[in-house]
Amino acid sequence: MELTTGRLRTLIVALALSAGRPVTVDQLTKTVWGQNLPVDVRRTLSTYMTRLRTALGAESVVFDPTGYVLRVSPDDVDALRFNHLLDAAARAVDPAREAELTDQAVALWREFPFQGVQSAWLEDTEAPRMVERYLSAVERRADRLISAGHGADLLPQLKELTARFPLRESLWARLLAVLDRCDRPIEALKYYEMIRVRIVRELGVDPGPELQQIYQELLGRTLDGPSVGTGHTLPVVPRQLPADVNRFVGRTAEVLTLDKLLDDEHGQGVRPARIVVINGTKGLGKTVLAVHWAHQTAHRFPDGQLYVDLHGDDPSSPVSTSEAMGILLDSFQVPARCRPSSVEGQAALYRSVLAGRRVLTVLDNARDVDQVRPLLPGAPSCVAVVTARSPLTGIVVAFGARVIRLDRPTVEEARQLLAHRLGADRVRAEPEAVAEIIASCGRLPLTLARVASLLETLAAQPHDAIEPDVPLNG
Repeated sequence: MELTTGRLRTLIVALALSAGRPVTVDQLTKTVWGQNLPVDVRRTLSTYMTRLRTALGAESVVFDPTGYVLRVSPDDVDALRFNHLLDAAARAVDPAREAELTDQAVALWREFPFQGVQSAWLEDTEAPRMVERYLSAVERRADRLISAGHGADLLPQLKELTARFPLRESLWARLLAVLDRCDRPIEALKYYEMIRVRIVRELGVDPGPELQQIYQELLGRTLDGPSVGTGHTLPVVPRQLPADVNRFVGRTAEVLTLDKLLDDEHGQGVRPARIVVINGTKGLGKTVLAVHWAHQTAHRFPDGQLYVDLHGDDPSSPVSTSEAMGILLDSFQVPARCRPSSVEGQAALYRSVLAGRRVLTVLDNARDVDQVRPLLPGAPSCVAVVTARSPLTGIVVAFGARVIRLDRPTVEEARQLLAHRLGADRVRAEPEAVAEIIASCGRLPLTLARVASLLETLAAQPHDAIEPDVPLNG
């Protein structure tokens, strides 16, 4: 007879878990009803017992002074047999016998324990305990098979279990180890990046030492020799920043905002990657600001400073994400044979290369979110500065990036720029001409700089005055 009532199922499970031994009335009521006890709990329990005897046979369940007993052998209850086999495996002296018993226990497993049975006690206490024993047994079995060179057979099971228990790092460690043994290092790096991101987002911590150690070893072998992530120093640390301007003035507030990215480094807990978007129209000096700040802080990034001009301001020839990713991976001498074919795979590898290292990346002249998103680091030890004319709102939303919205400098800041280039005395001597130049340039820093450069040549002649009719589009 099928037990269609949920409480009858719960009742027989409670009895079966103590097969052949009495279960007290208090324990049964706790298992079946939890805190929601019926008015007359003993009478209700007796009614359910009568129905259970009708379904299983009058002699199947008996009552003695200490409680109710289900007359069944413990070996006929999978949950009890499972625990018995694992207990016996733990006591076994012979490794072969331990392996045999563990395999038998694992083979008994069917989905999640006590499915379809409603009981807070089973769900909160018994089920988690059995799941933990099962996963530990699977991991011991995996270690044995990996050592014996039979790890490939474990891949389907490990992929399924990491999907069902995504925050159990010890399962991921076995999966990465098996992929490594199967000569699938790129896939292993991709999985590491997947779990690293999830752990950071959901738990606010980095992966534990075991996973990080496997990753370091895996990355070291993948990159074939002294490489990023292995504790060795690259033959050439990338220093790719363009030349800084000789005389940078202004943008004090913006520089302070950029400096706060470095202050965040000393915050508590795990932080996301530090990203800032410098946004503004043409001619405001976005690149100049990014490159100047990068030079001033380069010493804080001993593992490299990267620079890629994405040419997003040129509709005819923007750099594709794949091309930019190739430039970044080339910077760390990642062999072409180790690179995945997809942009997503390359991005995962790039983030893996940066993990644990201190690298500054300037992504200049970005076109849009899709172009730049895969190029961003994932490690909190890294900083990325992105310049763009468009707002790149998607980056701000997805990564919590800071935004520096550049505007035209004030008249006084524009005057300081000219004074810095031409000399304060000369600018003070011709205030009306300076004011006309500033107005004609629309206070655009790059235009002012070009004009100042031209006037510097004239300034070599002491008798020359600043001429307001100097061509501004030269």
